[in-house]
Amino acid sequence: MINSYANADDAEVAIAAARAGADVVRGMYGQRLGRIDKGAGDFATDADVEAEKAILGVIRAARPDDAVLGEEGGQQGAAGAARQWLVDPLCGTLNYAVGNMLVAVNVALRNGAAAVADPFSGEVFFTDGESSWVRHAGADARLVPTAATRLVDVNLDPPFPNAPGFRAVDLLAHPGFVERFRPRVVSTTLALAWVAAGKRAAYVTDGGDLSGSVHFAAGVALCRAAGCVVTGIDGGPVGESGRGLVVAADAETHGLLMSAITRPGSGR
Repeated sequence: MINSYANADDAEVAIAAARAGADVVRGMYGQRLGRIDKGAGDFATDADVEAEKAILGVIRAARPDDAVLGEEGGQQGAAGAARQWLVDPLCGTLNYAVGNMLVAVNVALRNGAAAVADPFSGEVFFTDGESSWVRHAGADARLVPTAATRLVDVNLDPPFPNAPGFRAVDLLAHPGFVERFRPRVVSTTLALAWVAAGKRAAYVTDGGDLSGSVHFAAGVALCRAAGCVVTGIDGGPVGESGRGLVVAADAETHGLLMSAITRPGSGR
């Protein structure tokens, strides 16, 4: 089955790889899993490791000359490879370890196709780099972002590299925010796929350069291709000089969030 993807386009490879990881995550759910300590309260489980192996199996069979940067296995493949895949086999490990199903499997070709799989809904959100879709029950539907829900997911997980200038928790109490939006606190980048799909109006997280992050690359690619507004928390491009991430369904929503982030009372 894996070899059947050797002639597939990059988007189909990303979908197949994300699905392979999602199958492992779903299959191991609820089991007693070993933990690998990463320090500072972070850890991986056996499911993270096995899901990454399954993802790498698809990529290696379909694209043997490509390099891979994996959350668990690090850099693999030829150092001088022209193409690199970014893999986060289980985003939301703590959720998963305590029996919470809010997790994502992220696979992205740097500056190319990407897929985000929800192991428990069966949805796979994907992009070919030009448009974004969701595949569910054998059918594909175009992703259409909208701010209609008014729901904004805010990541409150540490670290907070931009504090005290920016604290995401302060955003939740900002008058301009609470007047317009309804906050949700989430600890998985599945929230980025929800913005692209119109299930959320926006997503906000602190951080440094997230453009090449195994956690965020697939979701950012989805949102950009779907037509969302994607910037750092300073309003600048997401990149080496960027700070954190603000992803909004449209320009108006993005502008409202930036006003709440940068005006007095927001912590900046």
